[in-house]
Amino acid sequence: MKEEKIIVPANGYLMLFLFLILFFGSIALIFITKTGWSIFGILAALILAFGFLMVQPNGSRVLLLFGKYVGTVKKNGFYWVNPFYSKKKISLRASNFDSERLKVNDKLGNPIMISTILVWKVHNTYKAAFDVDNYENFVRVQTDAAVRKLASMYPYDNFADEGVDEDITLRSSVNEVSTALEKEIDERLSIAGIEVLEARIGYLAYAQEIANAMLKRQQATAIVAARHKIVEGAVSMVEMAIDELNKKQVVDLDEERKAAMVSNLMVVLCGDKDASPVLNTGTLNH
Repeated sequence: MKEEKIIVPANGYLMLFLFLILFFGSIALIFITKTGWSIFGILAALILAFGFLMVQPNGSRVLLLFGKYVGTVKKNGFYWVNPFYSKKKISLRASNFDSERLKVNDKLGNPIMISTILVWKVHNTYKAAFDVDNYENFVRVQTDAAVRKLASMYPYDNFADEGVDEDITLRSSVNEVSTALEKEIDERLSIAGIEVLEARIGYLAYAQEIANAMLKRQQATAIVAARHKIVEGAVSMVEMAIDELNKKQVVDLDEERKAAMVSNLMVVLCGDKDASPVLNTGTLNH
């Protein structure tokens, strides 16, 4: 037997009725016949009592007879099986697993802290019971291994200034990373008959020793990008101002005064603080 076998045992209520008749009937015969032969009926009834089995919704029982796999009961209800069967309980309910925060290196070698949230359930009780030693511990270990492998496949973030521009990163490509993680974990847990319902990154951050440096780097990158936009907009505004002055012939500016005007406008538009104007009470002709 290498695959899961679903069985439906005998009705438990019918066997309970027979058990009560045999048990109390044997006791009554002891008092009526005054012999000890009825004690065997009581013992037989007690042996039959070990065969009663109750399966709750989304639960299962794996049945073994002296080490041989007999089958799995998945349908909920009250049953009776061979009293000599050993019954192993395996839950079919969905379970959550929040892994510990692991310190690993990403694709660029930067140390990061990462954890995952996994939703899984057993779909093959034979594999869960016999192909691995402890399927719950197997889920934990293989999930950690899959997270370590995933983290080494992608960088934490893009560093375009260093020529590193990845299509998928751990920080920004949430859907792609979650899909890759789910596929990796599902392949690892299939040997244990585990079905992965969902897998996603639960925690992601740089390791403590480089967190401050990376924060400063991100801030510097943001400042440079903002300055680039400011300068680009300022140049457009200065160009528009000069063109409008020339077009409407408001004032004639030579190259020296034009350069001074451009310089003043760039300082005003690109400065961090508001400019303090200085009023010229003289004339521009001297």
